[in-house]
Amino acid sequence: MAVKNVRIGIIGAGENTRVRHIPGFRAIAGVEIVGVVNSTPESSQRVAQEFSISRTYPDWQACIADPDVDAVMIGTWPNLHCEVTCAALNAGKHVLTEARMARNVGEARKMLAASQAHPELVAQIVPSPFGLKHLDYVQQMIHGSYLGELREVVVISVDDMFWDYTQPLHWRQDADISGYNTLSLGIIHETLSRWVPLPTRVYAQTATFEPTRPVFGKQEPGRVTVPDSVQILTQFENGARGIYHISGVDLCGPGRQIHLYGSNGTIKLEFGETERLYAGRRSLPLSEIVIDPDKLGDWRVEAEFVGAIRGEEQVRLTDFETGVRYMEFTEAVILSGRTGQAIDLPLK
Repeated sequence: MAVKNVRIGIIGAGENTRVRHIPGFRAIAGVEIVGVVNSTPESSQRVAQEFSISRTYPDWQACIADPDVDAVMIGTWPNLHCEVTCAALNAGKHVLTEARMARNVGEARKMLAASQAHPELVAQIVPSPFGLKHLDYVQQMIHGSYLGELREVVVISVDDMFWDYTQPLHWRQDADISGYNTLSLGIIHETLSRWVPLPTRVYAQTATFEPTRPVFGKQEPGRVTVPDSVQILTQFENGARGIYHISGVDLCGPGRQIHLYGSNGTIKLEFGETERLYAGRRSLPLSEIVIDPDKLGDWRVEAEFVGAIRGEEQVRLTDFETGVRYMEFTEAVILSGRTGQAIDLPLK
């Protein structure tokens, strides 16, 4: 049986789109990238030439209006995700949008409503890449009672990305662009949420140690409007407790880790150049678990998106409902940090 041809338009062609998404789509039989639009006509043309894409568009609206486009890949910054997603769905296009889902919960809920109004269309968010290798294996360990009753969670995402305050203001430090997406909080929390119950309460403190940064082409410095350090206490539906340490200003920090502590055992994941899984129980010291390569998961975002369009599979990672839940968590963290009060979830 012949596969259904899928024609894709690219809106925003940053590094992740060029490195992952375009090659991923081109590797799938029957998929054609028909056009691209980037931030400027010059950059659109460069991407088109690099990947032999036949069309460029003057703006994202033209891409959505193209009758030859069945689906759009949105690789822009978060400040455009809501507007472009809703317009694309209303125009009858399937949507794969880059993470984070949106700038805030209000925008995320608009996107969810637009997808629910068009159930015949696929609406997917690019998932966190962390934990994909061990996703199913860890789920099997949890369901098989290796962990027992979940009691405590530790989430660490610490690096020195923004330690050097002489470097120019990054778009991730501008709330007008990135919204409530503090550092890597959303992406690491999304990873955790694949294995644990939903959070029901957060209490957070935030700090911005360097409040200004240079701005390209301007004499006056720009204001950092996204915290560069976050500590969070959480509660989960089953009564478990959690501690998060998220920072972009720590030299020689521990990187990214997730620890799950249960009544029967412990599971620990480290996300570095290679993803590592450790486990231990009372009679078994914590040690690395090496899994057969054929049992490991991998990145298949573009294949899942196209498979869902063709009716061959459902979106597993990540649908809009899941996106709204992690957006509620990241927004609750900011609200708690601002008010000094615990915030209950889901957000009203």
